[in-house]
Amino acid sequence: MGRKTTTAMMRIAIAGAGGFASLLAQELSRSAYAILVLSTRAHPEFEANYDCQVAIVDYTILEDLQFTLQGIDLVISTISGAEQLNLIDAARRARVRCFVPSEFEGAINHRPTAGTDPFDNDSSTALAQLRHWSQSRQHPMRYTVFSCGIFYERFAPGGLQAYGMGISCRIRNQGDYMINVGHGTAEIPETNPQGRPVHITMTSAVDVARFVAAAVELGIDTWPREFKMRGTRLTTQRLQETCSEVRGVEFDVITRPYDEIVQWLRYYEQNRDEDKWYTMQHLLQTANGRYHFGEANLNDAVQLQPTSFRQWLYDTWGPAQ
Repeated sequence: MGRKTTTAMMRIAIAGAGGFASLLAQELSRSAYAILVLSTRAHPEFEANYDCQVAIVDYTILEDLQFTLQGIDLVISTISGAEQLNLIDAARRARVRCFVPSEFEGAINHRPTAGTDPFDNDSSTALAQLRHWSQSRQHPMRYTVFSCGIFYERFAPGGLQAYGMGISCRIRNQGDYMINVGHGTAEIPETNPQGRPVHITMTSAVDVARFVAAAVELGIDTWPREFKMRGTRLTTQRLQETCSEVRGVEFDVITRPYDEIVQWLRYYEQNRDEDKWYTMQHLLQTANGRYHFGEANLNDAVQLQPTSFRQWLYDTWGPAQ
């Protein structure tokens, strides 16, 4: 007989123990799932706060990973690079039913082609592996990507690092991405390659965790290849205006037309200024629509009202004193 598939009996593994993994554990632990957190070191706070187990793992030892994942139905990854590639292989060997890769950003079809993505970090390889194993005749492993645009927390006090996130995408600090809300400064892409205003889709990390937990309630065997969720959709111009309005101060704003961003990228590359090249690359990816999508099928599928960016900004920053 096959394994029962009721959500109440599911065993879920969360790979990683950073800030987003903590939010996932918090939301998933509200239901009757058995939660296992995979980490490279001890995290007693997870066991104390979320009634879950923590397994200390070495992502380079495939056999041990496979053993740890025996009996797991769903793996949700918050790690990337070679560690995630090994995790996918171990999950497949352990016959995990479904895998959620660490791809919580823009829609898949809006990303650069494999080999040209400056922020890839083995993401394209991970997705290729998952596509391959999902088509296995003997023991297929399903996978679903959860796309949320960008996290509101990029604009938080202290930036993503204050939430234990952002290490792999080089935007850890406050002000690393477009706007420094605390300093009242902004550098934004003004137009896309067609000369039109640039749009972005955003969601708070808390709401992303809530959306994932709500999706689990739908039953993982019915999941599509990609779930898209949205908290707010707006132009980059409206984004910085919202920040200015909530703070009650006029921002010092630099707007970059698309051609100007491309020229600055070439300049920084020629001068081997890596930090500024990455800063401009983030503007280029945003202008190219990497973090924008219209339809949000997960919003339509679950009863969940996400926090708007304006409300999040007011709750997080409030007016300047």
